[in-house]
Amino acid sequence: MRHDFEPAAICLVTDRRRTGSADGDGIDPLLSLIKNAAHAGVDYIQIRESDLDDRTLKDVVCRAVALTNTTTTRIIVNDRVDVALAAGAAGVHLKETSVSAEQVRELAPPRWLVGRSVHDPVEAAQVSERGGLDYLIVGTVFETRSKEGQVPMGLDGLSETVQAVPVPVLAIGGVTVSNAKMVGESGAVGFAAIAEFVDAGHQLGQIVKNLRQQFDKGRLSLL
Repeated sequence: MRHDFEPAAICLVTDRRRTGSADGDGIDPLLSLIKNAAHAGVDYIQIRESDLDDRTLKDVVCRAVALTNTTTTRIIVNDRVDVALAAGAAGVHLKETSVSAEQVRELAPPRWLVGRSVHDPVEAAQVSERGGLDYLIVGTVFETRSKEGQVPMGLDGLSETVQAVPVPVLAIGGVTVSNAKMVGESGAVGFAAIAEFVDAGHQLGQIVKNLRQQFDKGRLSLL
């Protein structure tokens, strides 16, 4: 995960229930989104489909890896270290209830990405101090329908988290083209999103381009 002032690290977090498809399980639209996102220039795709059974989840991840292997996009699996390793993913994203990053490192191949979700500067400092993490995803930063009722931490909370840890931080929660510049100004190396990509439709490529441009403007203002 990037540490410096290179272009934004953009992460799509999947949620096949929001593709609006009527094909039943939503797998085909999910894979189509993954393919399109990779070709649109998304850097990381976190597959977060916890309700799938083990066999189906592994199949989805394997197919996602195959769909993106000619691009620079890297596939990360939410929580399931076993599935991520078996399917040839580039890493795993841990939850609060997941195994520790140190335990993952004992199993992971070299250069495997290990990230974790946190919700405030104190939690971020605690988990990063234990070691083993490549990055943190922090939020929710703005109001978002994915976390209805949750009080956003805001840009101040995001900036405080960035300052509290030595590892790269990505923002999540309500990041859009209109606020991406402010997110970049926080010192975060990038951001993760669901709705901004899922709802983009045929405009996905332009949305990714606009998000990156706005975020990078914010990052450059810190130089």
